Amino acid sequence: MSEVRSSGADAPPRDPPRPGSQSRVRAAYESFRQVGSHTGGSVREVVRDSWARSVRSGADPTASVTADMSAADFNSYRAGHPMTAVRPLVQSLMLDDIADSGVVVALTDQVGRLLWVEGDSAARDRAGAINFVEGSVWSEEVVGTNAPGVALAIDRGVQILGAEHFAEPVQEWSCAACPVHDPVTGHVLGVIDITGGGAVAAPFALSAVRSVVAAVERELRHPSTDLGDPAAFAAVHAEAAAARLTVLDGGTRLRLGVRSMSLSRRHAEILVLLHHFSEGMGTEQLAIALAENGVDPVTVRAEISRLRRDLPAGMLTSRPYRLVERIRCDVDGVRESIGHGDVLAAVRELGSGGLLAVSVAPGVAEIFEELREDVRSAVLASADVGALRAWIESVHGRDDVAAWNRLGGLLPVGDPDRAMAAGRVRVLDRRLGI
Repeated sequence: MSEVRSSGADAPPRDPPRPGSQSRVRAAYESFRQVGSHTGGSVREVVRDSWARSVRSGADPTASVTADMSAADFNSYRAGHPMTAVRPLVQSLMLDDIADSGVVVALTDQVGRLLWVEGDSAARDRAGAINFVEGSVWSEEVVGTNAPGVALAIDRGVQILGAEHFAEPVQEWSCAACPVHDPVTGHVLGVIDITGGGAVAAPFALSAVRSVVAAVERELRHPSTDLGDPAAFAAVHAEAAAARLTVLDGGTRLRLGVRSMSLSRRHAEILVLLHHFSEGMGTEQLAIALAENGVDPVTVRAEISRLRRDLPAGMLTSRPYRLVERIRCDVDGVRESIGHGDVLAAVRELGSGGLLAVSVAPGVAEIFEELREDVRSAVLASADVGALRAWIESVHGRDDVAAWNRLGGLLPVGDPDRAMAAGRVRVLDRRLGI
């Protein structure tokens, strides 16, 4: 077996770019074009080496890039490529961040052919002007120095800024790319690249790509189910349809068919929110619903990516995040008991409130507040003494003046619990200053 190569997702970039030196780089590029070499210190070693390889391979710095496959052949090739399988994950981790930024995200194959180029239409149109389009080949041998091509040539992440590009039409652009490796063989599958203007020249651009590649390589270790296989699809559908989320009994668990797993608090909160908002939630909506001051969108997308690995394939979609299959949650049982008039069952099913009662996520706290008030209102509206007793014995109702009053009014004269209820009302009135 080949030695598995790391994409270097956690390593700082060697020989980092210096955005402020573009004029010197441009002068060095002109000098290199004239004499075929450059020995000054204004150009990074990774760029100098790539320029030299570009010349040796015969790359034309003035030529435009062209596709080398027919549309039909390309579509067939792309559909079966391993990089296409990770496209949904890349979309969920990156596309929200690049919206309206003039940046495109590209996935290439192992020779630099652009399989997918994504971003808003204006950004794709601009990229199209330099033929940075699906089907075109952006290897170092064909285009010269560019981030996807260099990343493939040296098998590590790289950032190429402006005049560092070998092809003149591309020198108004910047790009950052990192290779993706097969986690078993270590072979390069392709590259993930971001291409654009000033936003991509920022130091964190390559770090962002490295983080996404690390997530992709983790995902590749757990191959997705082939939903094209009817039997596999039926099994996944059955598992998803039988999903049950438990959050009210003090634990946080998800049952998928015969499988049962414990959930982290954050994953349980995400599922509670997506269950409640069945129409779906955007990244920003989830971020605000999970923390008082919001959560970094990158953190949200990373949590979603980790959660997806535990769910049946295709169950949790993106843009917006939405549960395709309805999960049965114990919260549903509480509401159903209320709807059926079984108020006592609703109180017992609510219990202490579990995760909902202790969560500090604003969105989850609101769901709990609504649920608790629904149960309370049903209890007060009923003439069910048993339900009222259960409510005032619970953590939610022990200080509920209205519930104690209601219980006292329903009990017959002479019942010792009627006197106790009246006494509790007086105590609570004093505490509340009434």
